[in-house]
Amino acid sequence: MYSALWNFLPGPTWARVLLCIGLGIIVLAVCFEYFFPWLSEYMPFNDTTVE
Repeated sequence: MYSALWNFLPGPTWARVLLCIGLGIIVLAVCFEYFFPWLSEYMPFNDTTVE
């Protein structure tokens, strides 16, 4: 998977590294902004029964 991404990205090695870092930051931002809050509704960690 990583080699396919590496071969798909244009430019020299330094540009590919920067693009990979940028894509990683974008994926993390989307996960923290949209995916993880949606998923937290379905996780049982906040359902405490101890009073």
